[in-house]
Amino acid sequence: MDMIPSPETTLPVIFAALMGFSILVYVVLDGFDLGVGLLMPFATDDEKDTMIASIGPFWDANETWLVLAVGLLLVAFPSAHGAILTALYLPVFAMLIGLILRGVAFEFRGKTDTARGKRQWNAAFVAGSLLASLSQGYMLGVYIMGLQSTQITTGFALLTAVCLTGAYAFIGATWLLMKTEGDLQRKAVLWAKRGLPGVVVGLGAISLATPLVNARIFDKWFSLPEFAFLLPLPLMSAGLVGVLWLSLRHLPDSADRWSWIPFLASSVLFTLGFVGMAYSFYPYVVPDQLTIYEAASAPESLFIILVGACIVIPIIIAYTTLAYTIFRGKATGLSYD
Repeated sequence: MDMIPSPETTLPVIFAALMGFSILVYVVLDGFDLGVGLLMPFATDDEKDTMIASIGPFWDANETWLVLAVGLLLVAFPSAHGAILTALYLPVFAMLIGLILRGVAFEFRGKTDTARGKRQWNAAFVAGSLLASLSQGYMLGVYIMGLQSTQITTGFALLTAVCLTGAYAFIGATWLLMKTEGDLQRKAVLWAKRGLPGVVVGLGAISLATPLVNARIFDKWFSLPEFAFLLPLPLMSAGLVGVLWLSLRHLPDSADRWSWIPFLASSVLFTLGFVGMAYSFYPYVVPDQLTIYEAASAPESLFIILVGACIVIPIIIAYTTLAYTIFRGKATGLSYD
């Protein structure tokens, strides 16, 4: 009987996994449409319409995963929700402004009758994408540094803000490479080539900083036998960077058969980075302050919430999958009808 896991230990782990999954899906999916917005200043007016068309059917569904992640944090780990948002309320506010600006600009750029108005809403869409990306990167840096407010923390958070924004632009370029053709596809290859070194620098900075700022995390990574079990993560990441570099050298190809490889490799690379971070911080939901067990709601509440999550999450997965299935293939003409 003692070997049977108790709800007090299993339910927090389940909700931490669900929340982590939601954040990961959001970073990959909304990451590419934020990245497309970041790349719009480098495109012609006609290309901007194609870029918007490539994300039009997806961006609303992509942001659902952020709502789900924050909702799970609130209901499953309320004390952690309060601590994290208290420390990050300014960048969270900035992120929300950016996401709102993106949504408004996306709708109103199709309602204006003048070229000047369209340029203004395009600029607003770019500004919203930039503000949301920088805010998320800043929050990531502050979280890694333990939600502390020091000059070093601020400097590192600014670095991660720039690096995550560059990573979003990179995965956005790989999305355009897969979804477009002609001149825009060739531009996407060039954008991705230029962005790959920034992705490597960003991943390297986060990977090095995380164990160095925390002795507990350092021991988790560099003690034996853990080091041997974890070694495949950086090796696979290095291999994926190699795949990206080689594939971008040979794209676009005339038959357009392999244009999906950079986006897939980028998504897996993001996933490996997220898995490494999740391992580093477990079991803490607030770094070195609150574990998932200490911050969790009562088991009775978690069980009720889990029932709802088992209904809602498959629905979200289903309509997300449906959207990507229906609108697979190359982006077609933009229409707001």
